[in-house]
Amino acid sequence: MFAGVDMPTCGQSAVPARPASTYGSAMDRFWFLTWTTYGSWLPGDRRGSTSRVRTAGGSERHNVVGEPAAPPQPARERHARQLMRGPTVLLSREQATTLRGDFERTATFRGWTILAGAMMHNHVHLVVAVVGDPEPSDVLRDFKRRASRALNETAGEPALRWWTRGGSTRRLQRDANVLASVRYVRDQWRPLSTWVHPSVHDLFA
Repeated sequence: MFAGVDMPTCGQSAVPARPASTYGSAMDRFWFLTWTTYGSWLPGDRRGSTSRVRTAGGSERHNVVGEPAAPPQPARERHARQLMRGPTVLLSREQATTLRGDFERTATFRGWTILAGAMMHNHVHLVVAVVGDPEPSDVLRDFKRRASRALNETAGEPALRWWTRGGSTRRLQRDANVLASVRYVRDQWRPLSTWVHPSVHDLFA
């Protein structure tokens, strides 16, 4: 996932699994989405990153769970900061409340189900169940675009940019993956807001 954002070790949840179809009305795909606020986690960051890095054989991206993130690259981070087109964005608790409502409205409009969500000052996690097989990049973009609109409507001076370009989209193919990801999102350290869908909430009682 993103720089310094630890990911769940899938398959190690002690929670008994259910058929994935029981999570949110027989959904077809399950995605773990993560993205960061603008300027808060740049390529080359000292905390590591999942950015694509040039190698002797071409390039590689450090986004495999359990493997190290890309090492710090101070020069690359400085260059990325020089290219920024606006200030670094850190979310407030009030903005997190706004976002939660907007994420739920987006999911309802699309016929998706958010199984778990967490918002921190500098990044967002969503575990989402979707109908059919939409491109995960489209699912991610839909949440981000509508969230930006909601934040602009409530901000005194709308930010030029709220989010880092792109994000991480990880498919959850087994029940254990879904459960581990929901648990991970629920147990975020010092979140602004977290929630779990009723269809999985009782599994963690």
